[in-house]
Amino acid sequence: MANILYLVHRLPYPPNKGDKLRSYHLLKHLTAHHKVWLGTFVDDAEDWAHVPALQAQCEQLFAADLNPLLARVASLRGLATGEALSLPYYRHRAMRDWIARIAKEQRFDAIVVFSSTMAQYAEQLRAVAGPVPMLIDFVDVDSAKWTDYAKANRWPMSWLYRREGRELLAYERRVAEQARCSFFVTEGEKALFQRLSSTGAPVEALGNGVDSGYFAPLPQQANPFAEDELPLVFTGAMDYWPNVDAVQWFAAEVLPQLRQRWPTLRFTIVGRAPTPAVLALAGDAVRVTGTVPDVRPYLQHAAAVVAPLRLARGVQNKILEAMAVGRPVVAARSCVEALGADGVLAGQDLLSADSAADYLELVHALLSAPTRAQAIGQQARERVLRQFSWQAHLAKLDGYLPQGNGQRNTPGNLPGNVQGQPA
Repeated sequence: MANILYLVHRLPYPPNKGDKLRSYHLLKHLTAHHKVWLGTFVDDAEDWAHVPALQAQCEQLFAADLNPLLARVASLRGLATGEALSLPYYRHRAMRDWIARIAKEQRFDAIVVFSSTMAQYAEQLRAVAGPVPMLIDFVDVDSAKWTDYAKANRWPMSWLYRREGRELLAYERRVAEQARCSFFVTEGEKALFQRLSSTGAPVEALGNGVDSGYFAPLPQQANPFAEDELPLVFTGAMDYWPNVDAVQWFAAEVLPQLRQRWPTLRFTIVGRAPTPAVLALAGDAVRVTGTVPDVRPYLQHAAAVVAPLRLARGVQNKILEAMAVGRPVVAARSCVEALGADGVLAGQDLLSADSAADYLELVHALLSAPTRAQAIGQQARERVLRQFSWQAHLAKLDGYLPQGNGQRNTPGNLPGNVQGQPA
């Protein structure tokens, strides 16, 4: 049993969005075999109520309050220092003080970093404690996302995003070369990082999973849609730019033609924190739910699920969840290809689309042939059961973690001790 410092950029609970799902299951995997000290940020006031839920799982939990508006202002320091703006965004005095204290009080056998921006705290601890083995879960190549954003925006934002992509890539390269191993969510993201960074540092693909017991076909769940409605569903955090872009594009470029063929069709956007741009889509053809207590009824009773993401890559949890519930999915080709390494077959387990015409024809085909739609959903469920277990994927980490025999150097720090509070 090793002593592990786990650093996460956002409280890994509740697991209600993509990054939290992965970071939470990683925490569960680590605490099943090791003692874990968790350092994280709370950037949503509602999440403070969930901090105690993680308390019993950790030897110590430190949660620092992060105000997104103030953090954005603080991030501009990067323009003066020449670093990526993402780094000062997550630079927090309370977190630095906690790291300084535990570096003196506790011997760690390994550090696990979730999101490259948290590696700055691993570097801080290693400067005091020596070269503690470090693993980094980059998830995606975040620097490449900023470069993609630059292509989708005009100056001056295009310049700012391009700069962020360049400077963040330099930082990603540097910390990857310090790590025992770095992980990305797909083979494609791994290859992209190796190509962009030109580094020979150890890199592995570590895929996402899905809780197939929770996300399961349950037709008896209450139907949230009207009886005469033909529901087409998108799920996701609706303050995340790639999701906002996806639903705006779909509502403008695909939905009107679909409605000409299927007048009762309604596009339902399910997810927390919809931006004003998303709320503006609401009307006869579009429903925006905001936060819902349970996304599963919306998936279960959807005629089809779409994931028309243009600015996101990698494995999308929203797709795996819909597949696990047994619904037919039409997704962006880049997202489908990301699942291909795990054996997902386009045309059998889900459908792949590139253009508005593709989405129009594929969704129309599913609605026209319910039996085929049902068969695709069933195959999707079977694929998830065979190949998307969280436990199977995360076991890859174990070969890089020491068994350890770390001991506290000072008393105190009782198991489950929660520190940090809203400022």
